[in-house]
Amino acid sequence: MIPWTLLDTAQIPGGGELRLMRRGTEFSIKLGQNELMNSRLSGSEQALATLTCERLQGCKKPRLLIGGLGMGFTLRAALSVLDADARIVVAELVPEVVTWARGPMAEVFGDSLTDPRVSIREKDVGALIRAERSAFDAILLDVDNGPEGLSREANDALYNKSGLAAAHAALRPGGVFAVWSSGPDPRFTQRLAKAGFDVDEIKTRANGRRGGARHVIWLATRLGR
Repeated sequence: MIPWTLLDTAQIPGGGELRLMRRGTEFSIKLGQNELMNSRLSGSEQALATLTCERLQGCKKPRLLIGGLGMGFTLRAALSVLDADARIVVAELVPEVVTWARGPMAEVFGDSLTDPRVSIREKDVGALIRAERSAFDAILLDVDNGPEGLSREANDALYNKSGLAAAHAALRPGGVFAVWSSGPDPRFTQRLAKAGFDVDEIKTRANGRRGGARHVIWLATRLGR
């Protein structure tokens, strides 16, 4: 078997180190012994985009915010179904992740980063959410391990009461707040409902129809004006 090779490391603001690994054509990003993402397993991250975009049908010039570039699965899936008038802002906190996307993983990303519909912001997605009001038709979060943070404690602020209030305010009426998670979290479902969202919780698989670990996607539609 081909051994894994360490290509680079990156410090996460607030603590922790990401490691970019390669084995043949396969890439892995790890935090300690935990694998955060793998280039062979993209089903649930793609579903995050496709399920969200299904709810935006009929929306003219949709504007989306994606939290977390990762390996670009969600971004590429969104680009594949959105029209030319869509605009996607991708927020990535760790600059090296963007560098990896344009460097050793360039073949994985293809031309997604140079697509005219895309703008990359090397910034905390929470800061972008709090700075906007009624600005987005969808906010997609593939940050950390889901509502229960793994890589960065500060990520919890995205999913608590104030974080959900900020997301609600940043969305246009009827906008979609979509969240990826490695597993279920009934308390988070309850918080979404209390924050003014109509909530659907969808179970999906890491490798799509081919199976893999069971993941969860929340699709929360903003209620009210």
